[in-house]
Amino acid sequence: MNSPSPFGQNEWLVEEMYRKFREDPSSVDPSWHEFLVDYSPEPTTDASSAPARANGSSTRSSGPVSPPEPAPAPPPKTASSNGAAKATPAQKAPEKLAAKAPEKKTEAAKTDVKAPEKAPEKKAPEKSAPNSDGGDETQVLRGAAAAVVKNMSASLDVPTATSVRAIPAKAMIDNRIVINNHLKRTRGGKISFTHLLGYAIVQAVKKFPNMNRHFAEVDGKPNAITPAHTNLGLAIDLQGKNGSRQLVVASIKNCETMRFGQFIAAYEDIVRRARDGKLTAEDFAGVTISLTNPGTIGTVHSVPRLMQGQGAIIGAGAMEYPAEFQGASEERINEVGIGKLMTLTSTYDHRIIQGAESGDFLRTIHQLLLDDEFYDEIFRELGIPYEPVRWRIDNPDSIEDKNARVIELIAAYRNRGHLMADIDPLRLDNTRFRSHPDLDVNTHGLTLWDLDREFKVNGFAGKTHKKLRDVLGLLRDAYCRHVGVEYTHILEPEQQQWLQERIEVKHEKPTVAEQKYILSKLNAAEAFETFLQTKYVGQKRFSLEGAETVIPMMDAAIDQAAEHGLHEVVIGMPHRGRLNVLANIVGKPYSQIFTEFEGNLNPSQAHGSGDVKYHLGASGTYLQMFGDNDIAVSLVANPSHLEAVDPVLEGIVRAKQDMLDTGEETNGSNDFTVVPMMLHGDAAFAGQGVVAETLNLALLRGYRTGGTIHIIVNNQIGFTTSPYDSRSSEYCTDVAKMIGAPIFHVNGDDPEAAVWVAKLAMDFRQKFKKDVVIDMLCYRRRGHNEGDDPSMTQPNMYDVIDTKRGVRKTYTEALIGRGDISMKEAEDALRDYQGQLERVFNEVRELEKHAVEPSHSVESDQMVPAGMTTAVDKSLLARIGDAHLAFGEDFNVHPRVKPVLEKRREMAYEGKVDWAFAELLALGTFLAEGKTIRLTGQDTRRGTFTQRHSVIIDRKTGKEFTPLDLLTVDSDGNPTGGRFMVYDSALSEYAAVGFEYGYSVGNPKALVLWEAQFGDFVNGAQSIIDEFISSGEAKWGQLSDVVLLLPHGHEGQGPDHTSARIERFLLLWAEGSMTIAMPSTPANYFHLLRRHGLDGIQRPLIVATPKSMLRNKAAVSDLKDFTEQKFRSVLEEPTYDEGDGDRSKVTRILLTSGKLYYELAARKTKDKREDVAIVRVEQLAPLPRRRLAETLDRYPNAKEKFWVQEEPANQGAWPTMGLTLPELLPDHLAGIKRISRRAMSAPSSGSSKVHAVEQQEIIDEAFA
Repeated sequence: MNSPSPFGQNEWLVEEMYRKFREDPSSVDPSWHEFLVDYSPEPTTDASSAPARANGSSTRSSGPVSPPEPAPAPPPKTASSNGAAKATPAQKAPEKLAAKAPEKKTEAAKTDVKAPEKAPEKKAPEKSAPNSDGGDETQVLRGAAAAVVKNMSASLDVPTATSVRAIPAKAMIDNRIVINNHLKRTRGGKISFTHLLGYAIVQAVKKFPNMNRHFAEVDGKPNAITPAHTNLGLAIDLQGKNGSRQLVVASIKNCETMRFGQFIAAYEDIVRRARDGKLTAEDFAGVTISLTNPGTIGTVHSVPRLMQGQGAIIGAGAMEYPAEFQGASEERINEVGIGKLMTLTSTYDHRIIQGAESGDFLRTIHQLLLDDEFYDEIFRELGIPYEPVRWRIDNPDSIEDKNARVIELIAAYRNRGHLMADIDPLRLDNTRFRSHPDLDVNTHGLTLWDLDREFKVNGFAGKTHKKLRDVLGLLRDAYCRHVGVEYTHILEPEQQQWLQERIEVKHEKPTVAEQKYILSKLNAAEAFETFLQTKYVGQKRFSLEGAETVIPMMDAAIDQAAEHGLHEVVIGMPHRGRLNVLANIVGKPYSQIFTEFEGNLNPSQAHGSGDVKYHLGASGTYLQMFGDNDIAVSLVANPSHLEAVDPVLEGIVRAKQDMLDTGEETNGSNDFTVVPMMLHGDAAFAGQGVVAETLNLALLRGYRTGGTIHIIVNNQIGFTTSPYDSRSSEYCTDVAKMIGAPIFHVNGDDPEAAVWVAKLAMDFRQKFKKDVVIDMLCYRRRGHNEGDDPSMTQPNMYDVIDTKRGVRKTYTEALIGRGDISMKEAEDALRDYQGQLERVFNEVRELEKHAVEPSHSVESDQMVPAGMTTAVDKSLLARIGDAHLAFGEDFNVHPRVKPVLEKRREMAYEGKVDWAFAELLALGTFLAEGKTIRLTGQDTRRGTFTQRHSVIIDRKTGKEFTPLDLLTVDSDGNPTGGRFMVYDSALSEYAAVGFEYGYSVGNPKALVLWEAQFGDFVNGAQSIIDEFISSGEAKWGQLSDVVLLLPHGHEGQGPDHTSARIERFLLLWAEGSMTIAMPSTPANYFHLLRRHGLDGIQRPLIVATPKSMLRNKAAVSDLKDFTEQKFRSVLEEPTYDEGDGDRSKVTRILLTSGKLYYELAARKTKDKREDVAIVRVEQLAPLPRRRLAETLDRYPNAKEKFWVQEEPANQGAWPTMGLTLPELLPDHLAGIKRISRRAMSAPSSGSSKVHAVEQQEIIDEAFA
């Protein structure tokens, strides 16, 4: 049986290779040798000779070929593509679509030419024979030309018929635009019409397998051969070096097994290898159905010849408007709704395929190219997270109606566009498109026929009219790519418009220099983590892997702050990624970080107990890469209590701004030149209440810092908890909407988008002095810590993460693919950074090893100076009193307030100073001395108990008068430098106390006081007290002298208005970490504040302040107590201290504190008990051991000693005093006993009558 060549119309190329091989084997690629040795060409015949019979074999392929890695790069112009772009170097396929290239057991022979060329002849070429008429020439057809003659002649033996169908091309055109726009903005590459058409043909063959058959005679009998696979033939136009053009047909094997991504990868692989001369013999063999595209040269309709060995060939004509509309204007065509048509022909072997089958086959292709599901599959395969353009019938509504709908559509994208943004780098749910009905043009009564029509857009993108296609393109680029923006919740139209003007613009990529800089920051971020993972295996470091983009993002924000000429960026962040930020943003020396990993700390440089390396702070200077400015950068120390550092950071920044006079209510500019930058975790931002508390402070005059840059490192997991278990909101950022902050959701796999967002955020902050939130979605490469296995709880997520390439690698490949940098440049930059780390690491290993020693106490680091004076001149007291009546005649003081002010002036001159005025006297003296005072709290300006009246409100106009402001200038009117800032705070303890602690850290020269409404409520700030106030110095060397004023005392108001929980502060006290006092006289309180503000020691002060004692007529002080005394930590009764009381008569000593003294003193006076002495311990910690011992020594006959308190036995000072007094003063208090309420789980009874009974029992027992 005679068999035609299995290479079909490619036979010319094989024969050309065979001829060259026979003449000179070295002229042919060695990979062809094995094939050509056994090759037997057909006998030579004239071009007009009859062809051989069909072969019964359908393919030379030995089995299924795995599809190669997909790479949607711009395809070269081929004879089988319509509208394809000019050939460009293909780019590597994205990981999402990656599949291994075909693997063959043995390497197949490869072509070694890019186009057929004539082999050198040994004899002179034959000349054309002239015709006898002298005009015509004849030429023998050889090689490819002869093969064409042979193949065309052979095709005459195939009885063919042709089906023709015109298909609307609009859905294909518009979806291709969407696809290519997305690819252009992301990984690059293009999809051609032939990709879509070819894939549709393959899908249609699945429904009509007969179209894949071919005819052959076997043993003289007619047979219909059904191949095992669909091998789609592509006609590829090759141009030779001499300008000649030849056609080869190579097949994509096993098309029916491929998804779209694999199909286009195989398509590109065939074309690429054809251009590079790398096609193998196997590529030419086994075509079962072909696609030809004469439309590339404008042909609308063709009937191609069918080669033997195939059952059908599909021809695609040019996409054109119907001929009768080709003279119409574009506007008219769009108005009428005329779309381009593509004519498909199916030329088939009529012996085995019938006309109805061919017609149904074309109809199926027609349906596929309009089908929603067809494009849905393609979009999913390419990782395009949007819905495709849907084929719909044109809506005949008027243009006026549609104008309104386009405006609605623009508003919908501004409101809901973020729901369609491609912001999740993991794409865990890739089964659905990110969409919303409001973003569907069909919802608005618009269709694909409206895309090229112009509509009124009311100034959108600076235009009055715009095509819907352009509107949609800009809206998707602005709101639905790798950045989703939420800003329409902002109430101020100016801010919305400002954002729109910067978001709704054509995308511009960074310059090559900027791209290289971004890559350098990614290199540094990833290499640092990899280095630590390699060198310190198993050590916790809470790596940034999976979120490395945050480094170039932070860098860009800080760079923009420097561009604005700001002074400093202060960063607060949790532990994840902290070491990377310290190294690559703040500039902490690598040697110091590695030393902390080594645990090789020099004892002489150690401070207190210290803390783990991922809690420590640092500071440095940032230098612009592309500018001349620099800016200070600092990172605040933080505990593991997530988000606890938030208010602390804000307080530090507010203090720095006030010192620079560039913040809120300053005498200078309000440029807020110190910027707080706060990093968060997604679960913590949504879950920790202090976040909302801190956000609520953002716009309050007492707390405003001019806007914080919030960056959420959104790992999409909280330890092991998934988002659907950790928050009720759509986004973790929804809480920030309450302050009208714009929110940017950005894909962490797009560092360029992250950098753009960071710069825009800083610009917005500077323009409007408001917070901005950046939600960077990323992932956590490892577990919560380096020893954790997250796959136990999130197996699906970590299946994706384990196979995912890092952002540095994908970004590097993108830059190399675009030709922005070379592979060598990328590798050299990475090696240089790794080498730097290695050198420092080796240097640290060589350092002197220090023996590990126990941590030392910080108590002796700060000592109270001896002989310090806190007394003031009487004239200064008088001046403060005068200031309270200096409000002017036109100021309308409230009738209930005016007597208070008049009384204060009287006290300033005559004495009997009460508690509230003693406090104002202390603050006034500081202001006169040039000190900054900040006093805040709930209801603090007036005072919870209507006692302070630090700010007076005009009864009629609401104008404010602050008497102590008059003390900020001297008697000659010259400024003293003092500043009095008193604010009512938000109803918060956690954030409020954290802010004041931070302020005291940021401005160590200021006296910072926070007052609780009732001392009971301070436990809302327990995390700040535990983690910062009581231990910040020992852990981080972070100093603070914040003052907490905590109203305390048992007065029958119930368990929640009684106790400042003194016992908790005493339990936390150690190493002199703070001072805890419960003064009982106004003068002693005055001197306590004065000492605290003047002693130069930066340690917190906790004061249990009174409530009922505020109006106790016995609780007053004479003027001489202010002008002659100082703070006394132990007080005797005036009878002994100043009078003629006989201490020798005393047999019982009652040690007590606070307002209980006045109740005990009243009972003693009533009972005339000279055998009882009452000693007040005014300072509970540090315990004044020496002064207490000296006082007790004055009572030689006192045998009974009691600690008397009104708190329950397990509360108040006794739990500490009962342990420490006998230990510290064994000669005086070894047998001290307690008198108090019984041990209680609550601070007090809820009944005022029960309270009275219990209080009386304490008094009775004290004098029993």
